[in-house]
Order: sequence, then structure tokens, then C-alpha cells
Amino acid sequence: MAEHNDLGILGEEMAVDYLMNNGFEILERNFRFQKAEIDIIAQKEEFVVVVEVKTRNSAYFGDPQSFVSKKKIKLLVMAANEYLISNQLENEVRFDIVAILKNSKEEKIEHFENAFYHF
Repeated sequence: MAEHNDLGILGEEMAVDYLMNNGFEILERNFRFQKAEIDIIAQKEEFVVVVEVKTRNSAYFGDPQSFVSKKKIKLLVMAANEYLISNQLENEVRFDIVAILKNSKEEKIEHFENAFYHF
């Protein structure tokens, strides 16, 4: 497996640990619908939280969270809608980003709640 894939998997594991340690219940990981994939679907209080995890080993080209494109947002919203319908959930949805910078010198996790809106 390519090294960047390994970093992405490690980042998702770190994000799950972080979320669980902060009171989130993990409902699903790597939920797929058509061309969309949601890294983590969690619940906290009344919210279903759709979490996009972005992991980088350097911020040289920009912060990890800045790599969530408009196209990706559109796909996340579509997949989240399908998840809610297929699981018969009527919870309010929130879209978060967990940005991870991980290399041999640095390990930084930032959680951006309500990172974008679905309308």
C-alpha cells in the first residue's frame, strides 16, 4: 500500500480516538454511497456528525482542512442524506473536519465543528 494511504488510515484512527475521547459515539466508518465516502459518522447529543478527516505530513502546501473541495462537500452532503434516510434518522446533521498534521517532529489534531453548511 502506498505511504500516503498508510498516513490516511493512521489519521482516521487518530480521529476516531480523538472523537471518542471527546464524547462522540462512532456510528459508522467509511460509509460509501455512489461516488461518495464519509470517513466517520458519529453522534454527539442530538447531532449526527459527518466527519471528514484530512491528514498531511506537512503544511507546506496548506493546512489539511483547506483540501476539502466544493465537490467533496457536495458528495458528503449526498452521502449523509442517504445515510439518514437508510437508517431512518431525523437528527440534525453537522459537518465537521478533523485536520491532522503528523510527521516525525509534530503531531497536531484540530477539530473544526460546523466546518461547512449543507445548503
